[in-house]
Amino acid sequence: MSPARKTIGILAFTQIASWGTLYYAFAVLAPSIRGELGISAETAFAAFSWSLLVAGVAATPVGALVDRHGGRYVMAAGSLASALGLALLSRAGGGASYFIAWSIIGLAMSLTLYEAAFATINRKVDAGAPRAISTLTLFAGFASTIFWPLTLAIASRLGWRDTYLAYAALQLAACLPLHLWLGRDAPRAPACADAPRDSHTLAEAIRHPAFWKLALAFSANIFIFSALAVHLIPLLQSLGHSAATAVLLAALVGPMQVAGRIGERTLARGQAPQAVGRFVFSTLPFGLLALALFGTRAWAVALFCMLYGMSNGVLTIIRGTLPRLLFGARHYGAITGAMAAPSLLSKAAGPLVAAAILSGSSGTVVLPLVLFACALASLLLYLSAIKPAPARGVAGMAGT
Repeated sequence: MSPARKTIGILAFTQIASWGTLYYAFAVLAPSIRGELGISAETAFAAFSWSLLVAGVAATPVGALVDRHGGRYVMAAGSLASALGLALLSRAGGGASYFIAWSIIGLAMSLTLYEAAFATINRKVDAGAPRAISTLTLFAGFASTIFWPLTLAIASRLGWRDTYLAYAALQLAACLPLHLWLGRDAPRAPACADAPRDSHTLAEAIRHPAFWKLALAFSANIFIFSALAVHLIPLLQSLGHSAATAVLLAALVGPMQVAGRIGERTLARGQAPQAVGRFVFSTLPFGLLALALFGTRAWAVALFCMLYGMSNGVLTIIRGTLPRLLFGARHYGAITGAMAAPSLLSKAAGPLVAAAILSGSSGTVVLPLVLFACALASLLLYLSAIKPAPARGVAGMAGT
């Protein structure tokens, strides 16, 4: 087995397991947790949002660790932190222990999820990293499809506490040894064939305007996706769709994420990440505008859900590949960690802000318009970020 295939195979499993246990399972188990602990919905989701804030703060130092030491021990430490956090969560008895568990889970997210995995691929696969990242996201896109029904089935028999305890055991028994099996990285070559000749350091990258424009563009999109991940079905019901119809339409999102990633690997094969990003950043505003203007019509909601899912699926790949192209490979982990921090803050804020808007009398009208404005702003920021660089700018910034 080639090193690239081995790396992708290991990370495909551990990404599905880590996203499923640390992130997606909560949506299924939250009602049971609230009921048994006697906490409000706001408190339950605030702890989850807090974990995302912790992950955002830790993202840059974790990326720097992967740059320096590789992903083997960093991601293995993430598996240990995941097991500890999930085990503590399974035994939480009140608000304090509940928040402590989610704090550890937040650290575990930064050590195990996409940013750490992408940085690991960047170290181990080198010139083939963009293609490997695309392949990994294709597999990881099935995490919710697998873990939502799996979590529901386990919890119906064992309850939420033993479900999280079983997931802690999964991290120790499967993810930990697999991360250790990644092995040591090969010595790094002086330069990468598909990267700029002179890679930027983190300090150089964050001084470049393109870095912040790109970070804010990704952050605005993550805000949209996180807000709708929690509130899409209630929003559709508020617009007059039945619960069954709302669930059916929202179910289009997951398959379209995978379809978008397949399209990126086939129809967009050979295209520069800038060009692919330009297309997917442009589609989301159209979908949100259709939802804002014609949200009571099933065809408009279906159109939105398809564009929303496709955009989300492909943008995950762009977030993994474009920073390498613009800023180089040598300090990729630290740079992408820093770039991801605002996005993780937006991911934490999205559900809370959307809930506040929807609580208003005209929230169902205002929320799609607010999200449309965010999508339009993210498109403009992205287009500005990928403009051809001046003489001393970042190499490879042009769209082709």
